[in-house]
Amino acid sequence: MIALPGGTFTMGSERFYPEEAPVRRVRVDPFRIDAAPVTNRAFARFVAETGYVTFAEIAPDPADYPDIDPALAQPGSLVFTKSAGPVDLSDPSQWWRFVLGADWRHPTGPDSSLDGLDDHPVVHVVHQDARAYADWAGKSLPTEAEWEYAARGGLEAREFAWGDELTPDGQWRGNTWQGLFPFANQLLDGWERTSPIGAYPPNGFGLYDMIGNVWEWTEDWYADASATTARATARRQPSCCVADNPRGAKIFQSWDPANPARKVPRKVIKGGSHLCAPSYCQRYRPAARHPQAIDSSTSHIGFRCVVRAA
Repeated sequence: MIALPGGTFTMGSERFYPEEAPVRRVRVDPFRIDAAPVTNRAFARFVAETGYVTFAEIAPDPADYPDIDPALAQPGSLVFTKSAGPVDLSDPSQWWRFVLGADWRHPTGPDSSLDGLDDHPVVHVVHQDARAYADWAGKSLPTEAEWEYAARGGLEAREFAWGDELTPDGQWRGNTWQGLFPFANQLLDGWERTSPIGAYPPNGFGLYDMIGNVWEWTEDWYADASATTARATARRQPSCCVADNPRGAKIFQSWDPANPARKVPRKVIKGGSHLCAPSYCQRYRPAARHPQAIDSSTSHIGFRCVVRAA
């Protein structure tokens, strides 16, 4: 783990997506953070010692999903699948497929394995899986503010974890998508899916893969950044200018146009992944944030842990 001193930094952005605004001053306490996402090797050790079974390895309970197709009421997870050509980018079902038998041990389906992937980030883990690992390791998941502070690597108000250029000196600094999403990946960074830890240089704090490779779970519930900042600022006295260790409030929202009555809370994920592309999702930046359902595992979300000062 890497020890970070904490302090005040500029959080958010007003140049990309509305949910990243407003730009605000935030303070975080000192903490330590994993130098890299939790790997398949580390997660396998956790499972071997505890017998833990992940969410994706358990069949959905029809009582929790009354509209589920009975054929899909089996263990599985969402796996990215390239489309044959251009598709409607507002419809993620064009590239996400629920694959029976897909889980952390079988990242692309039941016939796949972790051969050669020991040092890649673990995927197909939901928030409760990440928290279970953190509890076992004597750690916690980072807050959104802690995660963004760490991702910035000591740089103030820069677009990326390494500065304002995506590819300084023509060098790729993270595992993202180059080309037209979701069907034409040029692989200029060398990787189709996840990449091993250390494939790219660390940021200024010595942290690997804070940008790209896999999205990472945080402990915060997804809420409007303005409201989160306002709550934290109100707690800080006498200053009214800095949000102190902000936290997102739990809000139940409907994210399913076909079933607006079904309201599922979402956690904040950060960092973007190997599927983020200029043509679709420019979220390979410290300020980027996204809501992720707590009951949905995918082939592009992992996590790392923190330990806060006593």
